[in-house]
Amino acid sequence: MNPSSIEILASVLFGIAVLHTFCVKRFAHWAHQYPVGSAREQFLHFLAETEVVFGLWAAALFLGIAALAGSFHEAITYIDGLDFNEPKFVFVVMVVAATRPVVKTGEALITLAARLLPFREGLSFYLAALILGPLLGSFITEPAAMTLLALVLKRRYFDCGISPRLAYATLGLLFVNVSIGGTLTHFAAPPVLMVSGKWHWETPFMLATFGWRAAAACAVSAILMTLLFHKELSNLAPVRDESARVPIWLTLTHLLTLGLVVAFAHHPDVFFGVLVLFLGLVTATHKHQDDLKLREGLLVGFFLAGLVTLGSLQAYWLKPLLAQLNGAALFFGATALTSITDNAALTYLGSMVEGISDELKYALVAGAVTGGGLTVIANAPNPAGVGILQGAKVFAGEGISPLGLLLGALLPTAVSVVFFWFLR
Repeated sequence: MNPSSIEILASVLFGIAVLHTFCVKRFAHWAHQYPVGSAREQFLHFLAETEVVFGLWAAALFLGIAALAGSFHEAITYIDGLDFNEPKFVFVVMVVAATRPVVKTGEALITLAARLLPFREGLSFYLAALILGPLLGSFITEPAAMTLLALVLKRRYFDCGISPRLAYATLGLLFVNVSIGGTLTHFAAPPVLMVSGKWHWETPFMLATFGWRAAAACAVSAILMTLLFHKELSNLAPVRDESARVPIWLTLTHLLTLGLVVAFAHHPDVFFGVLVLFLGLVTATHKHQDDLKLREGLLVGFFLAGLVTLGSLQAYWLKPLLAQLNGAALFFGATALTSITDNAALTYLGSMVEGISDELKYALVAGAVTGGGLTVIANAPNPAGVGILQGAKVFAGEGISPLGLLLGALLPTAVSVVFFWFLR
C-alpha cells in the first residue's frame, strides 16, 4: 500500500466518524446539562443526530482536500466523480414508502398473515412482521421494507411502553432480517446490486443460493426472539389503526409510484421526476395522507452521501485485504468489516478483485449481508430505520445507543452465520 495524503486523511476522518456514531448517546446526555435553547445545548444535540455524523465528517474531508490541494477545484472534482445514486434512491423510496396508503397496505398484509397464527395478537403480529416484512424487501427493495416496518413497529411496539431490552432486541432483529431478507432477488439488497451485473447473478440464482437461507434465518431468529420475550409480547394491548380508510384508487396509485421508483432505481433524473409528480398527488389528496417523511428522508440521504464520500477513499487498504483472504476468512472478515463500513461498498470493492472464485464471491456477499445489522452504517437501509425509530417513546431523551443495537443484533447475526456459512 502506498496511500496518498488525501487517502490517509479520509481514513482518519472515517475512523473519527465511526467513533462519533458510538458517542451520539453521550452527546445527547451532555446536551441535557445545558439550558434549553442555549448555543451549547443546540450544538450538542446537533452532534447527537446519528444521520448527521458521516455528512459532517465528509464536509471536513471536502475542506481537507481543498486545503491539501491549495484550492477547491480538486475537492469539487472528487465530489463530482462520486456516484450518489444510492443516497438519492433511498431518500425517494423512503418518502414514498412512508405514506399512509403504502404503510396501511403493508400492515394489512402482515395482519392477514398474523391471523393465521394461533397466538395472541402481540405475539402473532411480531412474528409475521419480522419474518414476512423483511422478505418483502426482496420485491419492494430493502429501504422501502425498512421504512414500512419501522413505522408499523414504532406504533405497535416501540411507542407502547416496551422494555429497553425488548426494544434493542427488536431493533437488532429488524436490521439483521432486513439485511438478509432482500437477497431473494438480484435487485433489492444494495450489496447484491453492486455485484449482480458483473457476476451475472439473476433472481433464480439468488433464490437457490441465498433465498432459502435468508427465509429460514429470518424465521428462526424471529421465533427465538419471540420465545425470549413471549411474556412481555403476550401482555401488550392490541393497537388499532384509527386513521381514516384510504380509497383503493389512491392506494393503487401509491403502489404504482413505488413500483416506478424501484423500476427506475438506476436513473435518478427519472425517479426524481416521478417524485415531483407524486408530491403533487399527495398535496391534492392531503386528507388521506400523513405528513411526508421529507426531513427524515433527507437526513438519511445525507448520512449515506457522507458514507459514500468517506468510504470511496478506503479502497487502498480494503481491496488488498479482501484479495488475501480465503473462503472462511473472507466470510467472517466481511461480516466484521461490514460493521464499520457500508456492506454495499464492501461488495463493490470485492467485485473489483480480478479472478475471484465462485466460493469467494459467495463468501463476500454472504458475509456482507450477515453483518448488515450490527451497526447503523452496516447497511444502507439502517439509517432509515434509525431516522424513524429515534423518536420512539422507548428511546426518548437520549436516542438509540449504538452499543445497544450491536448487542441486540448478536443473536440474529449468529443465526445468519449458521445458515449462510455452516449449512452450505
